[in-house]
Amino acid sequence: MGVCFSSKVKAESSFYTGSNLKCASRDASESDSISSSKVSFFSATPSLRSEGEILQASNLKSFSFADLKLATRNFRPDSVLGEGGFGSVFKGWVDEQTLVASKPGTGMVIAVKRLNQESWQGHREWLAEVNFLGQLYHPNLVKLLGFCLEDEQRLLVYEFMPRGSLENHLFRRGSYFQPLSWNLRLKVAIGAAKGLAFLHSPDAKVIYRDFKTSNILLDANYNAKLSDFGLAKDGPTGDKSHVSTRVMGTYGYAAPEYMATGHLTAKSDVYSFGVVLLEMISGRRAVDKNRPSREVSLVEWAKPYLANKRKVFRVIDSRLEGQYTLDAAHKVAMLALRCLSTENKYRPSMDQVVKLLEELHDPKEIAPAQNKSPNGTRTRRRSSDDAPPANGARVHRRSEEDAANLRKSPVAYPRPSASPLYK
Repeated sequence: MGVCFSSKVKAESSFYTGSNLKCASRDASESDSISSSKVSFFSATPSLRSEGEILQASNLKSFSFADLKLATRNFRPDSVLGEGGFGSVFKGWVDEQTLVASKPGTGMVIAVKRLNQESWQGHREWLAEVNFLGQLYHPNLVKLLGFCLEDEQRLLVYEFMPRGSLENHLFRRGSYFQPLSWNLRLKVAIGAAKGLAFLHSPDAKVIYRDFKTSNILLDANYNAKLSDFGLAKDGPTGDKSHVSTRVMGTYGYAAPEYMATGHLTAKSDVYSFGVVLLEMISGRRAVDKNRPSREVSLVEWAKPYLANKRKVFRVIDSRLEGQYTLDAAHKVAMLALRCLSTENKYRPSMDQVVKLLEELHDPKEIAPAQNKSPNGTRTRRRSSDDAPPANGARVHRRSEEDAANLRKSPVAYPRPSASPLYK
């Protein structure tokens, strides 16, 4: 069983970053239509293998390299949105109707990912992106507009996501990034869950395999969309219960049974979702080596608190103080705990996750924050998308002792480091 290593990311701006571990599948995804949501996508033949067949089957525009040079101002350094293992992502502009390159600041903004020709991830990942995103469409998947294949040049053209990655909003500090409110975090979680649920549906049958905060991008209205399909795989067919594959993913997010056996199922994605949900409510990274040894692994540290209604507040991000009811926090924590079940048969399906989160997203369950709590400690001000609590709902506020302990705890949030699944 092979091993793949994560690539270290250099964040060049506030938008697109990700610590992605890649080895692309060239398998095509099955697709048809889905009636449970407003979705349209195109049928694909699961047996597609060759590059020519994949490119011909995709419903994408083929851009010339010259057009993309013009759209990105010759890939100028100040156009870089971010860098990852694949290469760099550049900001560009095209005409909204014809997709022809336009002057900067006019037309439609796009994100152009250019393959680093020295990248070991290489052509296979580029082809996998075209394969999956060229066939599937859903409101919670990032839209791939086209590609460029010219000589040694490999580029992908996406819709521009102005608010960048969820990773940045959770972990980066600075004036540009304000802490996401409790209500917005639930909204993002629901959108990401819908994206996974669609991939797992009978019409798509795709296992995402690299679900993490850096691969969740946000549009102007904080709608979440899944990006980066370099590790995606077709799900099992017929009477098969799993797909056997090399162990690949990002350390801290991969399901334990997948790491141990290489057996990949949709429930592997559910585990990864549980990790991300835990990151969202805690404001902590899945793996943070700057923390004390017992807190390096978020899952191992948080699990003992999640099921205890009186202790769950210890896991909740202190910046969310006053924005949630204890009941709602406990329900979200219990959902995360179910997703993180060691045995995959006890994990919920993504459809069940969506339903539970949507029930919790009822604005009546979102409690307002006040400027001060009764005991005199300050709480975070209420954000514009919060609503009054339901009748009788309890708002959790930390004691002075808890606040003091939080002030003493480490606050460093390093960029993701290169981490193998196995050493």
